[in-house]
Amino acid sequence: MPRLDMSLPELQQYRPEVAEPADFDAFWQRTLTEARRYPAEPVLTRVDSPLTEVEVYDVTFNGFAGDPVKAWFLVPAERNGRLPARLPTVVEYNGYGGGRGFPHERLGWVASGYAYLFMDTRGQGSVWGSGGDTPDPHGSGPSAPGFMTRGIQSPDAYYYRRVFTDAVRAIDAVRTLDRVDPDRVAVCGGSQGGGIALAAAGLAEGLVGAMPEVPFMSHFERAVGMTDNDPYQEIVRYLSVHRDRVEETFATLSYFDGVNFAKRATAPAIFSVGLLDPVCPPSTVFAARNHYAADAEIEVYPFNEHEGGQGYHFVRQAAWLARQLAR
Repeated sequence: MPRLDMSLPELQQYRPEVAEPADFDAFWQRTLTEARRYPAEPVLTRVDSPLTEVEVYDVTFNGFAGDPVKAWFLVPAERNGRLPARLPTVVEYNGYGGGRGFPHERLGWVASGYAYLFMDTRGQGSVWGSGGDTPDPHGSGPSAPGFMTRGIQSPDAYYYRRVFTDAVRAIDAVRTLDRVDPDRVAVCGGSQGGGIALAAAGLAEGLVGAMPEVPFMSHFERAVGMTDNDPYQEIVRYLSVHRDRVEETFATLSYFDGVNFAKRATAPAIFSVGLLDPVCPPSTVFAARNHYAADAEIEVYPFNEHEGGQGYHFVRQAAWLARQLAR
């Protein structure tokens, strides 16, 4: 992938104007108020597992409209007859098309001493990985294959209204658990998961940190016009057929733009970006980071595409989060 976006000095200064609805805050306040009519308490079931150093729980919590959403909850196992005290906790969201898979596939945070919740993404889990378990029972109007245009005719019907609400409710749910310190919860995720983490950072209160990796779903108008890769191309294909719905489509997307959530974030953040990324153009990542309302670092991987920093970046995230907690 040739470097087709801006130079790094230009990216570091890139702070574009992004469409923001006048009722953005009212829309999300109404959405979360409706969702919080359902109890936050999740249902946990202990799962037999070959993981001898980790307790594994199958979790169901109430998401958007009270819909049941699945997750895995992992905590360090009992030692010497005692359970560790309330722990700092990481909530992670998944990449596009993947499901929660198996608990043994995601051990980095719990092996580092954190409680850890990994949220299933409703309706997804059949493109890569080991599968998902959460249906999306809500219908939508005409859409292109994939998730990006489901319900795009209005913000109330749009698919990611449900997903972003699930993300906040996952934080609400994990804060009720005995092993979790509710004042020390951070969020993370890569690609779509990074976009979801960014939304959670703008919507949830009291987080200690946000760690969006190569985040998707920021600065939609630039991304859709710049990359020829999915998932953004789903929007292109939709608009190539529905030629009269351009204004309507981008009006809906403005309620879900990561830049608008970044403007409202209160927790410190560490972003990552690959300067050769053909899926989430670097300028879209910097647009969110440069609008981020709290302190926001960014790790730049000059010769990487959408994979970003991978194992290298986890080490940096872990060190960064430990510093936030030490404060």
